[in-house]
This record gives sequence, C-alpha cells and structure tokens, in this order.
Amino acid sequence: MSAFPGSPRLLRGGLVLVDPTTGAVQRIIALQYNPDSMSRSLQIKGVSGESGDHLEALRLKGPPVETIKVEVEIDATDAMEANDGTTNDAGLHPQLAALETIVHPSSAALLSANAQASAGSLEIAPGLAPLPLFVFGPKRIVPVRITEMSITEEAFDAHLNPMRAKVSLGLRVLTVDDLGFDAKGGNLFMTYLQGKEQLATRAASGSFASLGINGIP
Repeated sequence: MSAFPGSPRLLRGGLVLVDPTTGAVQRIIALQYNPDSMSRSLQIKGVSGESGDHLEALRLKGPPVETIKVEVEIDATDAMEANDGTTNDAGLHPQLAALETIVHPSSAALLSANAQASAGSLEIAPGLAPLPLFVFGPKRIVPVRITEMSITEEAFDAHLNPMRAKVSLGLRVLTVDDLGFDAKGGNLFMTYLQGKEQLATRAASGSFASLGINGIP
C-alpha cells in the first residue's frame, strides 16, 4: 500500500551494537514494527543518611537506575509475499538469532576461555561484549544492558520455522557510574541527559493559580 503524498517518514526503533572502546558500529538491528507502548522506571539514588539528617535529604549521589521494557513483534508475512529466499528457508530464525546472540558470549570467546583453562590459566577475564545502544528516535539514544529477553514463537511453517514472534526486552540504561566519563557509552549517556535537560526547559511552567493557592506560605 502506497503512502499518502507528503506523509512523514516513519522512523523505526532498534538496537545498534558498537565496539565499547572505539565506538565503531558493528551491527544495526531495526525493529520491524515499533512497539505500541514502552514502560520506563527510574530508581532514585539518594544519599542514605540517618533518619532525620537534614544535610542528606536532598542529595543525589548519581543518576537514577532507569529500566525500559518493550514488546517487539516480528512477522514474516511480507517477506513471504515477496518470495524472500532466506525467509522461505529459515522463517524468522535469523531475526531472532540476531537478538539472542547479543546476550550470548561468542562461541570463539567460549572456546578461547576453555583452551586457556585447559592450559592451566587460573584467572580468565571475560571478553568485552559489544555495547548495545537503544535507539528510539533522535531524542532517545542510550547505552543499555539487556537484562531480560523472552520470546514467544507462533505460526510455524511446514519445516517448523516460526513465522510470527513476540519478543519482550528488559533494558537497563548504563550511566557514567557504570561506564565512566571517558568511554563512548559514557559520552552517549551524558548527551542523553543533556538532551533531557534541554527538553525540560521547553515544558510550559505552571502557576500558583492552577494549584489553587496564592503562593508558598
């Protein structure tokens, strides 16, 4: 179905995997459909002083812990109608694998760790995984850790390839407390925070009258 002339281009949310050191883009995963809703929660990091300590009551010791939950839907119908060879052969397995491998150590890393252990290494530091960035429009580009992923597969073809799937993603925003100020991810978080501060200045200010009072006693 063709879009109406002059209709705005629909942006897609997605995940971008970057090298945590250099920031080089390794992979872009665009969502087929944007979620209808997104839930976010912020756990405030206050200074935990003794009860009644007036010096600590208003202090914030760092950015809050922000978590994001989204429901992603994937459907192979359009690709099947276009006679896409990959979809005909594997259904949605490739798209699901692209998401799942984000939370798996690579097979090469596992084999390397096993070889080091077999050679007698007493301490094996896990390798750095790519840094995921959650992108949901130009005003929301944040470094995240995927904390939860659940997949519901539906409508299998004759070869038991899934043709529809729902993926629930739990994301934790990584801040400068997690990544540091000098890392690429830390820079991206600061840009995200500064963007929020700029947007806050554009919010209309209320009035005492709207609160039903003349002022603060």
